[in-house]
Amino acid sequence: MARPKSDIDDRILRAARARFLVEGVDGASLRSIADDAKTSVGMVYYYFPTKDALFLAVVEQTYGALLADIGRQIGVLSTTEARLRCVYHRLARLSEDEHSTIRLILREVLVSSERRAHIVERSLRGHVPLMLAALADGVGRGEVATGFHPMSLGIGTIMLGIVPQVMRRLVAEGNAELPVPTAEQLADDLLRVLFSGIRGPASTSPPETPLAEPAPASPVSPPRRRRGPSSSRS
Repeated sequence: MARPKSDIDDRILRAARARFLVEGVDGASLRSIADDAKTSVGMVYYYFPTKDALFLAVVEQTYGALLADIGRQIGVLSTTEARLRCVYHRLARLSEDEHSTIRLILREVLVSSERRAHIVERSLRGHVPLMLAALADGVGRGEVATGFHPMSLGIGTIMLGIVPQVMRRLVAEGNAELPVPTAEQLADDLLRVLFSGIRGPASTSPPETPLAEPAPASPVSPPRRRRGPSSSRS
């Protein structure tokens, strides 16, 4: 049976995102979500049979749109640096809904193995192959250094683009006195770190290796006392 055309499902998703973000998926009440969405619990179940299905729909609503937007933009660029600059700057312009959804994902993958499995599976059909393809193309063109494990290269590039942006916004919201860069400035700085590193021009010597700990000294026995010639009584 086809779903009726209405804005009920969108209202449910927005109410669920707000509740999940504050109370967590496990702690949020479907009745409270229904009340916030101005509908009934029965309608929530009609559109989303389980709470996990509702969570995944909340994620997909934002993630799918963000992924499509990034894919359209990087599809017309030719170099790896230009593609990653596009991705990092798009992440710097996250909307409030996108930012909230990413925060929700980061939290829920740590508390639920089932939701984590769903998120990983969706990522492997989404941004992961998109980023790995861009990096692989860069390696083939000589724009990205070889010698890295593909997973290390992919995880480092993806996480460097998104996690600092989430942290920057949280710090800016929680501490007005602490100076923070703008989102665009942070994106540029992260790209410089990614492509140039943080080692200064004076640091030309190879990195120091930790000194090996000295081997423990062998226990030394106390010197034996020399006995003099025994005196005999006559």
